[in-house]
Amino acid sequence: MCIALFSTAHPEYALILINNRDEFLARPTAPANWWLSPNDNVLGGRDLQRKEQGTWLGITKQGRIAVLTNFREAGVIKPEARSRGAMVNAFLTQPPHSSNGTEEFVHDLVEDEGLKGVGGFILVCGKVGEPLAVISNRTPNVEDTTWIAKDKGETIGLSNAALGNRSWPKVIRGEALLSSAIKQNLSEQTSQVSFTEHLFRILGDDTLPRKPKDYSWDSSVQELRKSIFIPAIGGEGAERSRAEDLAAAKSDQHVNVENGIKAAETKHDLDGVYGTQKQTVVLVGRRGRVTFVERTLYDATSKATVASDRDRAFQFDIEGWKDP
Repeated sequence: MCIALFSTAHPEYALILINNRDEFLARPTAPANWWLSPNDNVLGGRDLQRKEQGTWLGITKQGRIAVLTNFREAGVIKPEARSRGAMVNAFLTQPPHSSNGTEEFVHDLVEDEGLKGVGGFILVCGKVGEPLAVISNRTPNVEDTTWIAKDKGETIGLSNAALGNRSWPKVIRGEALLSSAIKQNLSEQTSQVSFTEHLFRILGDDTLPRKPKDYSWDSSVQELRKSIFIPAIGGEGAERSRAEDLAAAKSDQHVNVENGIKAAETKHDLDGVYGTQKQTVVLVGRRGRVTFVERTLYDATSKATVASDRDRAFQFDIEGWKDP
């Protein structure tokens, strides 16, 4: 149920990217940091559950950026299926000063059976200041690659469905909220810190209805397509669903918000509890200055994260930056 919103509509930023990572809250995940050598030019979190330790979002000192969302395909994907996060790693860990561009990477991935054995996914990748490629396991050939962020003024949302699928209310709402935040920032000339917090408020936009506290709240998983933020959800419906089912909102199970939130708040066992685990805001200024802030809401070690420990912020200048 992840969401990623991209914008080139702000005159002070070459790219704005905001992202929610929705997962089972107990899934072990490393917080955002610079990776170890020889990939110490890569900044991002890591999924520690699989040996590939793939990432869902990362950026390099040279300006390569990549974001991954998953969706459920019909049929059964074998447990040993190739890691989707490893594809993001492959893009980000190319030699820092390689002359290969995004088109070459996409060509190798699509044409050379690089997608074989991979579950449903959408990958956005490219170099900041240049068009970003959008590919999936359904991309038949390089010619069918979609490109976004080609022009200034674009604001585009993507979740766990094909790009351009306008049936997800959270995507449409996210695009509108991001556009509004940019206009407000320009009108009021607020600081970058205030703007960043506004963007986090968008990622925290929770529109799932609640019943009075005297009642439990059960809903079909399909209702989760409406909310940008996914509160902790539990119950038998979540426990019996795969992450792909919940992300794609295709399961016919029901989930319980009240029980999930209670487990999260009291640090009970989070096994089987699903929700927004991490949030990320990436701002790239017109002079190539990157501000990367990751907010951790839950982690597998401390269960619930206190506000004072939840943010990790990084700033750096993209090497060899040229204002697009």
